[in-house]
Amino acid sequence: MSEQILSIIKNNVLTYEQKLRQLAGAAEGTLNVLNITPDIQEYRDKGIICDLFEGNAPYRARYITPDYEKFMKQGSKFLDIKPAKDIWEATTNLLILYNHVPSITSYPVYLGNIDTLLEPYIKDEEEAYKAIKLFLLQIDRTITDSFCHANLGPHKTKAGEMILKATVELDTMTPNLTLKYDEDITPDDFAVQAIETSLKVAKPSFSNYKMFQKDFYGKDYAIASCYNGLSIGGGAYTLVRLNLAKLVEEAKNEEDLLSHILPDAVNRMARYMDERVKFLVEESGFFESSFLAKEELIHRDRFSGMFGVVGLAECVNKIIGAEKQEDRFGWGRYADDLGVKIIEKLQEYVHNYKVKYCEITDNHYVLHAQVGIDTDYGISPGCRIPIGDEPALPKHIKQTAKFHPYFKSGIGDIFPFDEMASKNPESILDIIKGAFKEGMRYFSVYSTDADVIRITGYLVKKSEMEKLHRNEQVIQQTVVFGLGARENSKILERKIRGNE
Repeated sequence: MSEQILSIIKNNVLTYEQKLRQLAGAAEGTLNVLNITPDIQEYRDKGIICDLFEGNAPYRARYITPDYEKFMKQGSKFLDIKPAKDIWEATTNLLILYNHVPSITSYPVYLGNIDTLLEPYIKDEEEAYKAIKLFLLQIDRTITDSFCHANLGPHKTKAGEMILKATVELDTMTPNLTLKYDEDITPDDFAVQAIETSLKVAKPSFSNYKMFQKDFYGKDYAIASCYNGLSIGGGAYTLVRLNLAKLVEEAKNEEDLLSHILPDAVNRMARYMDERVKFLVEESGFFESSFLAKEELIHRDRFSGMFGVVGLAECVNKIIGAEKQEDRFGWGRYADDLGVKIIEKLQEYVHNYKVKYCEITDNHYVLHAQVGIDTDYGISPGCRIPIGDEPALPKHIKQTAKFHPYFKSGIGDIFPFDEMASKNPESILDIIKGAFKEGMRYFSVYSTDADVIRITGYLVKKSEMEKLHRNEQVIQQTVVFGLGARENSKILERKIRGNE
């Protein structure tokens, strides 16, 4: 332990802030407060169950999505903040609150629907644009983790247009952005501006507003961290993942996987999640002590637990022994149908496991297609087709759309386009409209000649990865994850889309 602490302290590649957070994690790692049974620990040791570095003693929810609309109306007694009267006070109030919203990264993972939050304060457009640009710059330089996510839309606003314009000019990684898109609400010119922005700085992504609205019972929703769909005024206690690429090694055949191995793994992982949620809710004191809860910016009963999954493609290919491309996941009908069957059974097992503190999701955990971690090797995120195996775009969209309806708390695909795409962004909008009609939930694009790129769900600059590769300090700690993904997951080798 002391060697680990000293190693962090002496690491010259880490900034002071990065050292501080690693030291805090090392301290938490000395505790052992969860009741982890031998069968759960067996799967943790094998890498089948992974808590994604949440720590040994949960003392804050992993993802928190405050009700920023309410904050703008009431201010905060704890922070001694009155409701804003102009654009400068509005942006300052938000920046202050962001500094007090915890998460697994210690930074806020959700910043609110920032266009609608700021729209009422736009009186003088020149002054408002200056305030918004400085607001975004300060977010990038002080929230040094690109799992931080802001939302836009679905309506076109002056603030939204200014945010997109400033995002291009600043060329920053943070915040990540999502446009809640509904072709019946969002005007084409605003959507095209968003696509033009994405081709330059890899954001915003597009979320299927109709699909999310239906899944959240007609209420608005938050997109946080990578692409996580969560209830506003709540969040997620925890995100643990099930690695199907490793679980398949336990199965004798398809029937054994679907009827025995999968339900047993769901039970083990759900019990592990129960332990994490129970300690957070009943023992940590988080919800009793946080001013966010006292001022009703968050509500305990709007939180749920995210049941993550990775490696579906590798699981399917392994269990059917697919070696030829035409037989593999993403290409073969039998492989794709088996993939759907696995996810259907997974949803059935997860939803039938009733839990105590997830009222907002009908007392069960919710499926999440986890994007992977930097040390994953040969394991594809969620239900994605492996990099290098991607079919032509129309076939790819039809295949992936089969899986999106199962994942209300997050799933998405990424499509890099060649530099010629910038000459016709309207064609990409047509693709997104078609993809959402097919059933896709979340769609991301970027241009291969941009510096900012989407790694799996978060954003990193290629130039920053090169700096870190030379052992130079970088301000954003997510660059470390991006470099790992570049080396292990071939994220720079995705199929480039153009004239298909």
